[in-house]
Amino acid sequence: MKSLDELIERADPAFPLVKEWASAASTDCVLLPPSAARGETLLATQVTTRSVMGAIAYETGGVLIDHGWLRFLGSGHPRLTRTLPVWNENKADRCCFIADDAVGGFFAVNGGAFGDDLGNVYYWPPDSLEWEPMGRGYADFLEWALNGDLAEFYASVRWSTWREDIATLAGDHCIAFYPYLWTKEGSPEESHRSALSAEEAFAFKQEVLRQMG
Repeated sequence: MKSLDELIERADPAFPLVKEWASAASTDCVLLPPSAARGETLLATQVTTRSVMGAIAYETGGVLIDHGWLRFLGSGHPRLTRTLPVWNENKADRCCFIADDAVGGFFAVNGGAFGDDLGNVYYWPPDSLEWEPMGRGYADFLEWALNGDLAEFYASVRWSTWREDIATLAGDHCIAFYPYLWTKEGSPEESHRSALSAEEAFAFKQEVLRQMG
């Protein structure tokens, strides 16, 4: 296990690149200030700050993209209290959960759980019970989130008033739909919508899969 001093890259840190990406982003982006727990966050994550993932873990409390629709986990902040290592406790093996969205979609870096493409990001969308490959690693995924077409990517799970509805949504909560979006009856526009903690949303989908065998 590397020490904090070994994990903090001083010669070539990635955070200046992250700030450059954020300032040039085509969508709304907020780099939350890091918390007092950033050292233990980096230690638990065991990723150097030369990497983009390490830079987010140590230099930010998290990243909010597209008016808070997409949330990258860091060292924690009042607007996004979950930290990267704590969120990964008691989750699936051989992957690292790195981000999620306002409709209960979860992103994870493959550590062997999803196949041989180690280091690539996978998505567990709210309208499916299957994990889907994003075809890119963490750094490329963050850059895509800042400059890609999120409106097109999320077209099937957004509704007419989504921006107003998530304006007051806490970063540790998501919108739950009933009927569920992965069912034939589910619809982002017509289903009943309510706020649910991200932990509850994740646990519920896991339980659905467990019951389905």
